[in-house]
Amino acid sequence: MARTLTGVGVSPGVGHGPVLRLHRSVPEPPEGHQHSGDADAESRRALRALEETARDLDDRGERAGGHAREVLTAQALMARDPTLGDDVRRRVGEGASAARAVSEAMAVYRGMLATAGEYMAARVADLDDVRDRAVARLLGVTVPGVPESTNPFVLVANDLAPADTALLDPDMVLGFVTREGGPTSHTAILARALGLPAVVACPGAETIPDGASLLVDGATGEVVRDPRPPAVARVRARTRERDSVAAETTGPGRTADGHPVPLLANIGGPDDLPSALRNGAEGVGLYRTELLFLDRADSPSHDEQVAAYRAVLEAFPGGTVTVRTLDAGADKPLEFLSRPQGAEPNPALGLRGLRMLRHAPGTLAAQLRALAEAARGTEAELGVMAPMVTDVADTEWFVAAAAEAGVSHAGVMLEVPAAALRARHLAEAAEFFSIGTNDLTQYACAADREISALGAFQDPWQPGVLDLVATAARAATATGRPCGVCGEAAGDPMLSCVLVGLGVTSLSMGAFALPLVRAALARTTHDQCREAAAAALDARDARAAKHAARERLPGIASLGL
Repeated sequence: MARTLTGVGVSPGVGHGPVLRLHRSVPEPPEGHQHSGDADAESRRALRALEETARDLDDRGERAGGHAREVLTAQALMARDPTLGDDVRRRVGEGASAARAVSEAMAVYRGMLATAGEYMAARVADLDDVRDRAVARLLGVTVPGVPESTNPFVLVANDLAPADTALLDPDMVLGFVTREGGPTSHTAILARALGLPAVVACPGAETIPDGASLLVDGATGEVVRDPRPPAVARVRARTRERDSVAAETTGPGRTADGHPVPLLANIGGPDDLPSALRNGAEGVGLYRTELLFLDRADSPSHDEQVAAYRAVLEAFPGGTVTVRTLDAGADKPLEFLSRPQGAEPNPALGLRGLRMLRHAPGTLAAQLRALAEAARGTEAELGVMAPMVTDVADTEWFVAAAAEAGVSHAGVMLEVPAAALRARHLAEAAEFFSIGTNDLTQYACAADREISALGAFQDPWQPGVLDLVATAARAATATGRPCGVCGEAAGDPMLSCVLVGLGVTSLSMGAFALPLVRAALARTTHDQCREAAAAALDARDARAAKHAARERLPGIASLGL
């Protein structure tokens, strides 16, 4: 008999096939396990396993490219953390075996992160993945990962580490389901980047056995075990219709009555350009520049930066390319940026983004100068924006730094609730706003986005989050400033209509989300967007907000959302 489970659909599409489960069976090194007596040799063995793990993660990132590279590079930095290495050497010096020393040292870090609300996705799950990979090497057992198969399958797991997700083969993996995770986790983001149907935060996923027939609907979040053929046919037909409608909708983003909504791409560098152009991006709304800076001892040279920026600018003649300046700190420490203080008990609320760069103005000035030079002679409009802006002083400081470097179009990201609430004052200095809904949701609801138990609070449909977006958009409208959204919320077709109704002027998302968002807007009038936005704001919770919006957006029914 068919059994239906319901999770959070994070990547639209349908997958149907036999289940292959991902098992992480790395044993725990026995407590009190000692080495043979040569502490130096044992320390070298432990550190070599960590470095091999880091190199493997780097290699996976290079092969995957895009946002996956940024995630996996951050994981590699965990394995190479000097403090971790010192702790491992100390434990080996006290007699612990290499495997036990790595496991114990990682456990300390894990406890710190689990209680501190660590920022972004390279947190507890990612640290566990690094630990498992290093310990497996030391114990001589198989390094955990996606099992190999000669036949296409639906992958089911408790959770997927970014290293697992980044290299999934869309020709073999029909979709995946996880018990853990959240809608803005890196697992979900990478699934969308790969175009794989995916459902996360699915209670009961752990009961699905290997070999079971599974139907996964990444739009609705439904997971059906042993579905009947007519049910599979109905879901597939609905998906084909949605894909057909999306493919037939071309041209610039606009509502059914002609209200323009530029649809832009989130990218991590030039490697992401083919997918963005193929899916009709009108420009770039978020160029994450961290990939140039991560995992290196020195800042990239002026010429290296200019080349990377110019490649993107030249791809969009007549379009807009908005570059986020270096977002360092938290889970993305940089070796060449000295921290003005010691370890932070909660890096999510510490020195990251612009806060870090205010302590390293030379690094920011060098990046801004490279951006100004890269833009010369191109036909794209360059915009630069600072992450983790909190108040007017931050805004004025950044805009002045940009002007001094020769960049005139400077704006700020609204991720901190205080900045969104006071947007009318920030607009006096900033040329534009870009709302990062991932962090805005995390901070507004005090809910780490990697903790699946808090999934209800990680939802950008939360009316409190929509209130903040509306406040910022109203301030932008009143002062004649553009206000875009570059968080994952922009890639939700129904929520994109609500955001436009709130006054958002552009939407930037992963490239695979562009066709469906374009189709949703093309089937909705601007007035309907406003009505849906008003209804969502008036709702009591995220589920009610989504339901209220759907009732007022009849045009997107053909998309099966």
